[in-house]
Amino acid sequence: MKLDELRKLHVRKHREAAQRFLVEGEHPVLELQKAAMLRPELAGTELLVTREHANWRSPFPVHVISALQMARLSDTRSPQGIIAVAPLLRPIAPRRGERAVYLHEVADPGNLGTILRTLAWFGRFRCLLSSGSVDPYNSKVVRASSGAIFHVPVEEGVALPALAQRYPRIACLDLKGEGIDSPGFRECDVYVFGNEARGLPRAELAELKARSFTIHGGGSIESLNLAAALNMCAYELHRA
Repeated sequence: MKLDELRKLHVRKHREAAQRFLVEGEHPVLELQKAAMLRPELAGTELLVTREHANWRSPFPVHVISALQMARLSDTRSPQGIIAVAPLLRPIAPRRGERAVYLHEVADPGNLGTILRTLAWFGRFRCLLSSGSVDPYNSKVVRASSGAIFHVPVEEGVALPALAQRYPRIACLDLKGEGIDSPGFRECDVYVFGNEARGLPRAELAELKARSFTIHGGGSIESLNLAAALNMCAYELHRA
């Protein structure tokens, strides 16, 4: 692909049309290369690097471009000089003992990237995104995930009512629910988290008979950041 075509991959519709996305930075590219050993669909990846990275060891074809071309392609103020053009990922089949996290209309790319990094750290999690959520292949999401997107199965466009067909025990966060340290929290199969501003559609969750849980706190503010709340829940599930 020509440079102008690659720049278009910063836009979702062009990523979907080309079935490619950009991965910028040394650490995300290293995670991509690690994942490629287990994910055959990543074999079509190519690297674009500046002269400083010309000797980068990679299983993928490496193309050296100028610093000016790299600056035009990058969407950061200080490009690291290495960008991968990778195929969009296909979610792997559910694994035994896997738990799922469902994000309803998550909008902030930094939040989603941080969440993916948390799920990759603890392992054995799947991330389900509702329609209306931020694109997981958005450059800001990929950078915030620090390469974790290659280690967490992500499914897009999952309707909330469809969860009942896949998961018999559904959990959600609520200010008046049981504590996440209760045994019942660890017995659920999927954990539902809402939009940063609007929260969750309570009527739909009631139809799903979702069980409510809360993170007990002692402060005076009304709520936690989405990523922070999910981090605490993932830790609680991991230590069980």
